[in-house]
Amino acid sequence: MRVPLSWLREYVDLPATETGRDVQAKLVSAGLEVETVEHLGADLKGPLVVGQVLTIEELEGFKKPIRFCTVDVGQANGTGEPQEIVCGARNFQVGDKVVVVLPGATLPGGFSISARKTYGRTSHGMICSGDELGMGDDGSHGIIVLPPETEVGKDAIELLELVDEVLDIAVTANRGDCLSIRGVAREAAIAYGLPLRDPALLDVPGPNAFGYPVQVSDPLGCDRFTARTVTGLSPEARSPLWLQRRLQKVGMRPISLAVDVTNYVMTELGQPLHAYDRTLVRGTIGVRRAEEGEQIVTLDGVERKLHAEDLVITDERGPIGLAGVMGGANTEIADHAEGEGTTDVVIEAAHFDAVAIARTARRHKLSSEASRRFERGVDPQAAAAAAQRTVDLLVLLAGGTAEAGVTEVVAPSAPHTISVPADHPDKVAGVSYGRETVVRRLQEVGCDVYGQDELIVTVPSWRPDLQEINDLAEEVIRLEGYENLPSTLPRPPAGRGLTHRQRLHRRAGRALAGAGYVEAPNYPFVSEQVFDQLGLEADDPARRVVRLTNPLNDEEPALRTSLLPGLLGALRRNDGRGSHDLALFETGLVFLPRSEQRVAAVLPVDRRPTDAEIAELDAALPEQPRHVAVVLAGAREQAGWWGKGRPADWADAVEAGRLVASEAGAELVVRGGQYGPWHPGRCAEFVVVVDGTETVVGHAGELHPRVVKAFGLPARTSAMELDLDVLEAVGDDTPQAPAISTFPVATQDVALVVDKFVPHADVETALREGAGELLEGIRLFDVYENEEQLGDGKKSLAYALRFRAGDRTLTVDEASAARDAAVALAGERTGAVLRG
Repeated sequence: MRVPLSWLREYVDLPATETGRDVQAKLVSAGLEVETVEHLGADLKGPLVVGQVLTIEELEGFKKPIRFCTVDVGQANGTGEPQEIVCGARNFQVGDKVVVVLPGATLPGGFSISARKTYGRTSHGMICSGDELGMGDDGSHGIIVLPPETEVGKDAIELLELVDEVLDIAVTANRGDCLSIRGVAREAAIAYGLPLRDPALLDVPGPNAFGYPVQVSDPLGCDRFTARTVTGLSPEARSPLWLQRRLQKVGMRPISLAVDVTNYVMTELGQPLHAYDRTLVRGTIGVRRAEEGEQIVTLDGVERKLHAEDLVITDERGPIGLAGVMGGANTEIADHAEGEGTTDVVIEAAHFDAVAIARTARRHKLSSEASRRFERGVDPQAAAAAAQRTVDLLVLLAGGTAEAGVTEVVAPSAPHTISVPADHPDKVAGVSYGRETVVRRLQEVGCDVYGQDELIVTVPSWRPDLQEINDLAEEVIRLEGYENLPSTLPRPPAGRGLTHRQRLHRRAGRALAGAGYVEAPNYPFVSEQVFDQLGLEADDPARRVVRLTNPLNDEEPALRTSLLPGLLGALRRNDGRGSHDLALFETGLVFLPRSEQRVAAVLPVDRRPTDAEIAELDAALPEQPRHVAVVLAGAREQAGWWGKGRPADWADAVEAGRLVASEAGAELVVRGGQYGPWHPGRCAEFVVVVDGTETVVGHAGELHPRVVKAFGLPARTSAMELDLDVLEAVGDDTPQAPAISTFPVATQDVALVVDKFVPHADVETALREGAGELLEGIRLFDVYENEEQLGDGKKSLAYALRFRAGDRTLTVDEASAARDAAVALAGERTGAVLRG
């Protein structure tokens, strides 16, 4: 909402020394968000005067039409002689009054004016357009042509009100009253402690039987409809300069007198209005819901198919307007043109249901100044005053006659009353305001207040956002000043910092970042079709999702059960933008629905919820384990003078899982697996032991070609995903100091031949157990397959075993005995035999 300071001063006697910045500070303190203060004409310097065109000479021989004009500017140029000016505009003629800027002046933007030679003539100044003066578009797209009665030589800066300050206020959804000069003036009056001259306090005649006939068929959608008629308007009447300038300052373009007056009154009082050409309205004006499939052509020239929930204005032909949004083209006010403009108008000032108007505006993607106000709440009591103000202005400015008939259809309603303890604002704010302060502040916003300890508060009609006692408390607190609330920070007990879960989350992220991965957080929303792209089975638990009631995007209405969709999408976008060597990771929550659906309880706000209440709330929420995932594509090691480099592959994804498990202090078993998006022959399964039972906590490996194609990923993309919470539960990340022995290590290599289907993890486990306490470390350093040497279906696994004792140097016999025991147990469990 743009609020000119000069207009605001009409209703509040602000101190003459108060600038826009001062008013901004006061309003911000009162809770209004004043974003900027625009200084109109700050760099404008005269002389800028009214002139009358005496002669026009058309200059020939140029690429565009050029005119050499003489203009009478009175004594403004110091000589009284006509001013010679070159101008290219075509929308004025001899005798017109125009705005002339003389040499020595400065226009907005720092444009200095001086006499200069152009097109073979010397131009002593400029004839100005609205854009050149920073006024905005007045609809003419050319030179400003002033009314004939304007005095020659008059200061145009004062005449056009070019110097002003405009407050730009971001009005929140609950403060529709501040989408008007009246509402902002009320806030300014309260902030300064000054009286308000309410522009809605007008003498309005009561309804009678002579008004234009109106029938409201939907009183819930329209609880008030006022109609007034003005006849005999002059078709040539134009909006006066002061009215045009005020509309321009608030961001509206002048159109025609009748339309400008309705826009002016809407801005002034906050009540949207609409003017119908009376000669084009057929019969009774009605308000009803649209019939499914009805059509209307709105004022923007668009034919719209109506929905059964749309509220429409009708006559005997059908819809003539979308109620509260935009009028219809079939009753449009005609502009003044050669005496053919509209002479008789019917003024509509109605109050419509906010929800109905909001839905209609969104359904038709048609946001207007009227719908913005109705959506946020309009004062229903202002309709009659707004209609009267519009009638008065039309009679004054266009010479019309106000008909005696007044139509007012009103659905019975009672004012909203709230019972509130006098000390309730004190309890909410933690400040002792006292009853007198509470009553005074509520009366300042327009409430009627009665009672002592228990106040009976009647809410004013212009504040529909005041619905319950906490709304009243907020009014008292904001007017007393949010800055005056004491700042009391809770004192945390010593020794508390991040939780164990938070520390593990950070360590895992730092470890992956140190390994060359880049963190890529993603939104937790997915479409259910993504599970088909991942190749999940129809009965896979990951397909059970938590659906959002009001999703941000209709195409992604569910919460994720895996981090992979978001990461794969990020990898695809980066690859499409030329970054082909990628290693991304994310740690975040996934959301798993509980088997039993519960409704979350509403927690109290007047005390701290009990542990049982919090537990009940948590039990109604979906399970939210924290996962970690990585995706890789392109080169893992870059080529250069140091070597050929190598591409990222499944082994890197597996290693990322091991890295995270080591940060959690968890013992991770890696073995071959098969699941969803991974290639069945290049998929590793991560297993941990939980309470003596093996539990799969994740997978890693190369993605299946079908998944790669479905997501549009680079070939051989690899991925890993782990349940970080399970790793935390089974891990022991207590720092362990390394045991440094003074005795030498004994190394024994062993090559075992096993069947191809035997996992390396099973062989390694058997070797560890068989070797006993002397085994310090084991490493697989070679995998060999050759049917001629090993036989059909066989493979060779070569391990390096490190033996060491903490109290002595091992003999060859001791190391060999430990090795033989390891091989024996491996042979017993996996069928392994020594190679060669």
